Amino acid sequence: MDKPRVFVTRRIPEEGIAVLERMAEVTIWTDELPPPHEILLREVMRSDGLLCMLTDKIDIDVMDAGPNLKVISNYAVGVDNIDVQAATDRGIAVGNTPGVLTETTADLAFALLLATARRIVEADKYLRACGWRAWGPTLFLGQDAHNATLGIVGMGRIGREMARRAKGFSMPILYTNPSPSPEVEEEFGAKRVSLDDLLRQSDFVSIHTPLTPETRHLISEREFDLMKPTAILINTARGPIVDQKALYQALSNGKIAGAGLDVFEEEPVDCGDPLLALDNVVAVPHIGSASVATRTKMAVMAAENIIAGLKSEPLPHPVNTVSIPGGTK
Repeated sequence: MDKPRVFVTRRIPEEGIAVLERMAEVTIWTDELPPPHEILLREVMRSDGLLCMLTDKIDIDVMDAGPNLKVISNYAVGVDNIDVQAATDRGIAVGNTPGVLTETTADLAFALLLATARRIVEADKYLRACGWRAWGPTLFLGQDAHNATLGIVGMGRIGREMARRAKGFSMPILYTNPSPSPEVEEEFGAKRVSLDDLLRQSDFVSIHTPLTPETRHLISEREFDLMKPTAILINTARGPIVDQKALYQALSNGKIAGAGLDVFEEEPVDCGDPLLALDNVVAVPHIGSASVATRTKMAVMAAENIIAGLKSEPLPHPVNTVSIPGGTK
């Protein structure tokens, strides 16, 4: 019996490939850039499983190109790049990699908070450009993180870990969430408030909510007008949650003091984007989960989803619930 075929849209750590190769014939797109749409369609046409990245748009056209496609596994937690309802309608199982990147992403979010508050990137550039002539009492004055109020937009797994890190800096914590989180309130002394109140009161605003139609441009011109002129925005969730043009205006006009960004509305962000020319922005290329240990665990989890789907078994990390007929035993 021929092995099932799996297409992997980018090279992932070898530990994940090894899991797939135990039962499948694996094709890997090895280019640095995502596979073009026509390549994706061609490969899906002859595949039983698809292991994709958040940069791959997996829509109805892609799914309908694969008559044998049984399972899609996203090498990410968020699945806004996949039409999950269309997959469910077609009996295609969808999986992701939850939990494993929680602490690693919270680490980066807090690193961005500190780097932006203390102007570390600015100071590093200044020193390397031989601008440092003497110690000065007003040289690169920044803002304290300790005892400052942190507003967390979205108290899910990563938001909770952000609160844990903030507690070590004695930061009062405000949060917004569709439902209360009594455990977080008890453990970290967090207070659930409206988004408007959070924006008005917070010294730092950190975004940890999923991208949905309701959260697209959740933070825009109106919201920036509510924030303190000394406030700093951190976004390690999804770029379109923030209106990027409104963010640029808020930063350049002094409505807020700074931003630490791991994500952008369009990725990769254009290197000529005016946002990147601002000294009060710390920007990194979507590396929230980019530690060796975490990316390796993600590869194994994503591969395990594929293997389960090929066997018509429940995915260990499911996004939807479907019955997959005709699996490979």
